[in-house]
Amino acid sequence: MQSLKSVSATNAVRSATRISQRAVSRKTRTLSTLNSSAVTTLRPQTSRNVSRNPAIGLSATFLTPRTQHARHGSSSASSSEVLQKTPLYDLHLAHGAQMVPFGGFHMPVQYKGLSVSASHAFTREHASIFDVSHMVQRIFSGSGAREFLERVTPSDLASLGVHRSTLSVLLKADGSGGIVDDTILTKLAEDKFYVVTNAGCREKDNEYFDQELAKAKASGMEVNQEQLDGWGLVALQGPEAEAVLADALDGNTDLKQLYFGQSVYGKVKLDGDRISAPLLISRGGYTGEDGFEISIPPSETVEVTEKLLHVGGAEKVQLAGLGARDSLRLEAGMCLYGHDLDETVSPVEAALSWIIPPNRRKADAGYYGAETINSQLTPKSKGGNGVIRRRVGFIVTGAPAREGAEIVAKGDPTTKLGRITSGCPSPSLGKNIAMGYIKDGQHKSGTEVEVLVRGKPRPAVVTKMPFVPSKYYKSA
Repeated sequence: MQSLKSVSATNAVRSATRISQRAVSRKTRTLSTLNSSAVTTLRPQTSRNVSRNPAIGLSATFLTPRTQHARHGSSSASSSEVLQKTPLYDLHLAHGAQMVPFGGFHMPVQYKGLSVSASHAFTREHASIFDVSHMVQRIFSGSGAREFLERVTPSDLASLGVHRSTLSVLLKADGSGGIVDDTILTKLAEDKFYVVTNAGCREKDNEYFDQELAKAKASGMEVNQEQLDGWGLVALQGPEAEAVLADALDGNTDLKQLYFGQSVYGKVKLDGDRISAPLLISRGGYTGEDGFEISIPPSETVEVTEKLLHVGGAEKVQLAGLGARDSLRLEAGMCLYGHDLDETVSPVEAALSWIIPPNRRKADAGYYGAETINSQLTPKSKGGNGVIRRRVGFIVTGAPAREGAEIVAKGDPTTKLGRITSGCPSPSLGKNIAMGYIKDGQHKSGTEVEVLVRGKPRPAVVTKMPFVPSKYYKSA
């Protein structure tokens, strides 16, 4: 992924997730009482094809409790807003989806007959299809497109190869280093870029881009923006994703040569010997698993999705909703905009320094907030400003820590250290996991702290993310 703008939407997702995860927690406690090693039976037992050569342990990205939003899963605005429907709305209903408002759309949180934790485990073991058509797909083109995007993000797009993607962030124009939204940038040509932003930030991002485009054009820059309104976007995620997609394609695309962070145009076989339009297929995703995100013209979104379900069969691929997507992304250490990221947070504080290439790590790099951000990259001990807080992961003992829970010193609840921004029971680990911001100096792995859950201190340990090793398909 993206984000949530209404508390009601967030609660709808979380309540569905919690119902399923309470069962996981109860089972975990029972198993732990009988045999401490039995908790491993809760972990999906996944057999993987060695030829996929999955990479293990790649650092992931993907919230402070304010604007609410998520990288590949956004939330809705006010409850009075007229909700839109993705092209797959009827398909969701046909498969027994429970729909909730999210990112201004009717979105599936889970499906009949499949709990959130079961859907989570199925994704880790096989493959799931997530409808992320609510996300905003944009094309920026023109001779000034690269220069424009390098002004509003810290990315080096000149060095980025064609059909390569990078995670990035839109930065506030005031120089503070605050994050307006997180995004994925894909270079389709030297003067053409595919940009995906969050649904919950649609209005804010539209205003941001309109203002920045006006500045660019006033300075003589040639750059145009096109929103792909109505287009479908589906994420096929899991160890069997490659096999499922390969069976659906027309045979002219070699997925074995498509690695994490790369994209290609491919065509899907439709009924009646018809072939789809060229679809932009990007290898990557929001779950930490191998997978693909597929951009589809409005007229073919349903057919392409049904084809993926048909060729895989229920034993290999199923539809999955926002509930499983949230727990999967948290296990993968991915951020949810509006919770783990917002306009008061810089990339350095958010543990996203790695998205800033070496040649842009200088005060005069030319992007918004470069001076502030680069000063933060250097710790105070080495003459820089450093940061006062950092995003980290936690393993929490006892009740799960949710967004907003205070982080305090071990044995001293009066010493405030930070706040949890996302948290849930991990179906894969049988433990409670969370991420949040903690005072600099307390951020090292293994640091013992406490989290106040409903006013009661719970032991917690700062833990490296991702919590579950990533399995992205990378070249040797």
